[in-house]
Amino acid sequence: MDINERTRKVILDLAVTLDGYIEGPNGEIDWCIMDPDMNFAEFLNQIDTILYGRKSYDLWGRYNPTTEDSDIEKEIWRLVHSKDKFVFSRTQRETDNRAIFINDNIVEEVNKLKKMPGKDIWLYGGSSLITTFIKLGLVDEFRLSVHPVILGEGKPLFIDIKERVNLRLVDTKRFSSGVVQLCYQLNEE
Repeated sequence: MDINERTRKVILDLAVTLDGYIEGPNGEIDWCIMDPDMNFAEFLNQIDTILYGRKSYDLWGRYNPTTEDSDIEKEIWRLVHSKDKFVFSRTQRETDNRAIFINDNIVEEVNKLKKMPGKDIWLYGGSSLITTFIKLGLVDEFRLSVHPVILGEGKPLFIDIKERVNLRLVDTKRFSSGVVQLCYQLNEE
């Protein structure tokens, strides 16, 4: 099937600690490993759209690498900033020159995006948006890169999920850093 004929997938792809946190207690992500064999650029080349919550967009959607950042990091940010960006916000209504803001009708807006021609869609987060997407059944694939660290506290990946979501493991990858990537899809049974 041609990439333009299929429905695009919404992929939740993010790093998580072994104890289930996506950030430390002060928002730190210094535990997140980006070793070359993870080939994050390959993932970025499989998508053409990124979905952010407003807080995540303010922190990372507009981020520009510093001169101290490695060439690999600069290339990753170049790829990130080459994507279409949509920001889900209850409060911010304007569209800036880098993103389109969506304030309501989430299911309808996401389904419109999924039906448009193009590559897959990255659900970047944050945790409130992830929860909303899971509750609405909008996540097609979960790619969780479990990092070999236990934080003990921080921002949990899953919050306020009240109903069971059955998943089917479709792939695993193990990296030299000790990171293990688990890829799940919704279990339709």
